[in-house]
Amino acid sequence: MDTRNEVKVQEEYIAKLRKLNEGKNLKYNILTMGCQLNENDSEKLCGMLEEIGYSKTDNVKETDIALFNTCCVRENAEDKLFGKLGELKRLKEEKGLIIAIGGCMMQEKHITDKIKESYPFVDIIFGTHTLYKFPEDLYRAIEEKRKIEDVIDVDGEIYEGLPIKRDSKIKASVTIMNGCNNFCTYCIVPYVRGRERSRSPKDIIEEVKSLAKEGYKEITLLGQNVNSYLRVEKEKNIPIEEYEGVNSFATLLRAINKIDGIERIRFVSPHPKDFTDDVIDAIAGCKKVCKLIHLPLQSGNTKVLKEMNRKYSKEQYLNLVDKMKKKIPNLTLSTDIIVGFPGETDEEFEDTLDVVRKVKFEQVYMFIYSRRVGTPGDKMPNQILEEIKHKRFDRLKELVESQIEENNQKYVETVQKVLVEGESKNNPNMLTGRTDSNKVVIFEGDKKLIGEMVSLKIVSEHMWYLKGEVNE
Repeated sequence: MDTRNEVKVQEEYIAKLRKLNEGKNLKYNILTMGCQLNENDSEKLCGMLEEIGYSKTDNVKETDIALFNTCCVRENAEDKLFGKLGELKRLKEEKGLIIAIGGCMMQEKHITDKIKESYPFVDIIFGTHTLYKFPEDLYRAIEEKRKIEDVIDVDGEIYEGLPIKRDSKIKASVTIMNGCNNFCTYCIVPYVRGRERSRSPKDIIEEVKSLAKEGYKEITLLGQNVNSYLRVEKEKNIPIEEYEGVNSFATLLRAINKIDGIERIRFVSPHPKDFTDDVIDAIAGCKKVCKLIHLPLQSGNTKVLKEMNRKYSKEQYLNLVDKMKKKIPNLTLSTDIIVGFPGETDEEFEDTLDVVRKVKFEQVYMFIYSRRVGTPGDKMPNQILEEIKHKRFDRLKELVESQIEENNQKYVETVQKVLVEGESKNNPNMLTGRTDSNKVVIFEGDKKLIGEMVSLKIVSEHMWYLKGEVNE
């Protein structure tokens, strides 16, 4: 498929809609669920809508389009969506607003069937592989006055050149690949986002250079498994056009590290099984690559990891951590942990606590196992009782929080480089930013510092944030 022609077709629909909307002062409201990849997709949807002539509003009562970009990793996302749709029914009847739902959840047939049956007032359903066609779907819904369902089951293409409206002027996310080939038994993502497809090195590098020229200081590289960037293309002998020496994730990090104007580089999410030495060396050697690395654990028990199809053992994970700590100065780690995977015993859960005690993660994203229709985990026997899951979760949470204070103490009286992001949400008289290790710091300072990298002396720690003073 010639994706450039497809994007041109959508540009024509954008132009048609802009003409239809001229002088109408239309507004849109968007609710994004899920990961940073979803947030990046939402920025593209916002870009399209603003090109069409809509402006964003946080007040759903004044919106003309209510747009949902869904996630299907957790069951509570479904409950949230259906609750919001119920709330919109009256607004739909009163003012005829357009309701559109996209994202991962729409790739699940049982969900789209439920929407069509229980919420027939929804106008547009589109999937992860047809996001680029949103202008066409919207045009057809408005002009033809009919319900649009635009979901395909095959792996999608990568579409370059879509409009984008970023939430920040300081930090930006850049997708480097789509899809996943890992098939962890608890995860629905490979089924809803398809197989791994990498963007071309040139498209990524040129996007980052453009962001640097616009004044962006921090870039986060996104993918379901970033450290396997370009792996599938090499395995399948798909031609790869090298650009500025980029032919792997390690060389991509090194190339972006050279771009003037970019001061920080982050990436999520890597997979421990693919954390090769060249990537570790690139992190160690690239000054701009943040030394906080997200290294998803999921479980600390080798048997549970095997049943999760994670392809590493407890010992291999700990050995990788040791290797990284030896090679990367000032390394800090964050992780994901799932509590209550089917069949997990109390003794096996103790292994997870053991890894947490040994690694002393800077941040831990904790999740109670949630059954997902269509995954092997959903069909496994020995599903854990909710009461047991919650007790284990509470134990993990208690351990993690006991380590936070200890971790935070090491910052007090040190000087940290902080990228200032804006006013503190809780106190507009204070500014807020983040350290290299992603710690939130609040401090008093001139608003002219927003968007700048400043040196702050950390004077106190407060569990979820640090307090600093400008270091004269």
